[in-house]
Amino acid sequence: MLRSFLIYLSKAAWAQNMVTSWKFAWNTASRFVAGTKIDDAIKSIRELNAKNINVTLDHLGEHTSKPEEASEATSDILNTLDEIKTSNVRANVSIKLTQIGLALDENLCAQNLERILSRAKEHGNFIRIDMEDTPYTDKTLNLLYQMRKKGYKNVGTVLQSYLFRTEADARKLLGDKIPIRLVKGAYQEPADKAFAKKADVDANFDLLAKIMIDAALAAGSPKIGDDGLFPPIPAIGTHDENRIDFACQYAQKVDLPKDAMEFQMLYGIRRDLQEQLVKDGYLVRVYVPFGTQWYPYFMRRLAERPANVWFFISNFFRK
Repeated sequence: MLRSFLIYLSKAAWAQNMVTSWKFAWNTASRFVAGTKIDDAIKSIRELNAKNINVTLDHLGEHTSKPEEASEATSDILNTLDEIKTSNVRANVSIKLTQIGLALDENLCAQNLERILSRAKEHGNFIRIDMEDTPYTDKTLNLLYQMRKKGYKNVGTVLQSYLFRTEADARKLLGDKIPIRLVKGAYQEPADKAFAKKADVDANFDLLAKIMIDAALAAGSPKIGDDGLFPPIPAIGTHDENRIDFACQYAQKVDLPKDAMEFQMLYGIRRDLQEQLVKDGYLVRVYVPFGTQWYPYFMRRLAERPANVWFFISNFFRK
């Protein structure tokens, strides 16, 4: 119930206007968001790189309502890629297609996406297309394949273990050696599209992790580059230690090298676990969001864990 309500709030304009007007709200959000400017993000990336942790950088934004907004968001992402190159940090870029016009016009989105992939290719960098809720799943995968057919191999995507369809999607993508970040999923989905029980989501996550690891082996265990920009085929996106343990144990069982798989986690969450995995010899990449459009992302982080909600409320009473 609470999770559903918070996800509803993440899309409610009235709630966004109210929450973002509270000064203390940013104090809480800044636990999960690395500032509002690119300079803030670069500083956070340097701190993570110093701990031998790579980054995927996200200039926050989604569901633009005008072509001009989609064009502006595209320009922001191009600038992000330029700043990564200039700063010489170990970071690639994650984007949401509704940020660059998917909900407005698929052709517009495709044009903006190609601009981004072209700039990333110039800089020798990689773009991860985040997966949004199910009205956009097919459109996202179609655009991914459209770009791959145009020769852009510097792009991968995200799959969500709470969806019934994901195993079939994963097998198709992996058959084409497309890098995948596997996550559980952070949207509210209808009962005919997603597992309702946590145990089922977890079981499917483990199955998908196994499929990804097997696919990496079959592809010759491609490894991350020295610059930390291009990820290996399987990226396990979770803070759940049981899911991490399963992936580690299965990879060890089938002899997948540690540097042919990476674990991806969110900025500000389980720093202890991130650093422990690095000490154990695993690759870790942290998803670092930044920008002024932090509200929807922040609300989904609250929805994921009750502890985050109480952290937010405690700041309310200290405001």
